[in-house]
Amino acid sequence: MHEVAEPPESGILAAAMARGDLFAEQCPSREILNHVTSRWGVLLLVALLGGTHRFSDLRRKVNGISEKMLAQTLQWLEADGFVERQAYPVIPPKVEYRLTPLGEEVGRKVEALADWIEVNLPAILAARAGRTTA
Repeated sequence: MHEVAEPPESGILAAAMARGDLFAEQCPSREILNHVTSRWGVLLLVALLGGTHRFSDLRRKVNGISEKMLAQTLQWLEADGFVERQAYPVIPPKVEYRLTPLGEEVGRKVEALADWIEVNLPAILAARAGRTTA
């Protein structure tokens, strides 16, 4: 087997194509970005970094989320491969949610963003206050 020399640009193009084009209107990564970075997506991913949770546990932990939004966001994250849903055949029904390895990876990324926001919250709030009084 022999190797074919590739022009240097092909590696850059391949990397760009593999990454997707987030700026393109029809790029499927936009939908995933929306699921991951939505208010509820971020909070659920960070909550699930703490381990396996039942639906009701997540509802209590993520204060303010409706049942509908919790179910919908978990379905999106499950469809994207970030969350694993385990249903047990018992009465009453028992369902648990946990992060997949891919979910743990993205969870750490959004946790870092959430941590950055918390650390910088005083400066952000001061900037907001400065805009509203100016």
